[in-house]
Amino acid sequence: MTGDSAVDYSVNMPIDGTIDETDLRILGLVQDHARTSNAEIARQVGLAPSATLERLRKLESRGLIQGYSARLAPRPLGYGLLAFVFVRSDERIREGATGHQLAAFPEVQEVHHIAGEDCYLVKVRAADPEHLGKLLREGFGAVPTVRSTRTTIVLETLKEDTRLPLPAPANPPMSLAPASLEAV
Repeated sequence: MTGDSAVDYSVNMPIDGTIDETDLRILGLVQDHARTSNAEIARQVGLAPSATLERLRKLESRGLIQGYSARLAPRPLGYGLLAFVFVRSDERIREGATGHQLAAFPEVQEVHHIAGEDCYLVKVRAADPEHLGKLLREGFGAVPTVRSTRTTIVLETLKEDTRLPLPAPANPPMSLAPASLEAV
């Protein structure tokens, strides 16, 4: 394999019939750069700004766009340690109280209810190992239904992304640039 030939591992997923090609393009643009102006999105999808704004509002109201946020660098802000904590709990299936209690800690970025020996997988940002230890002992340990934890500390992050692999629109957008005058 050469350096410039990329392998496409994406899966062409069927999408909800209420999402059309223009919606997909808008979702892709917003997902790649949430600060893109409405006018620029409209230009790129070939709609009037008012029609684009209406589509954005509908995508938001339907829950397809769940919010807009900035990605902050954790290390300069004092959260240089990333860890994943596997949590076992004594709660009954479907109660979920433990997960909600774990999610309440400010250092917790994600809580996933998982299958297997453990009950939850928790993504945690801490300042250092001491901070993490205190969170596990005094925070997670104070949750009555937590039976045990198993922690993995991340040495290096190779990829961390929140973007979803959207299906490529069937009809690529038409170029809005003036046609070239060169002979074909």
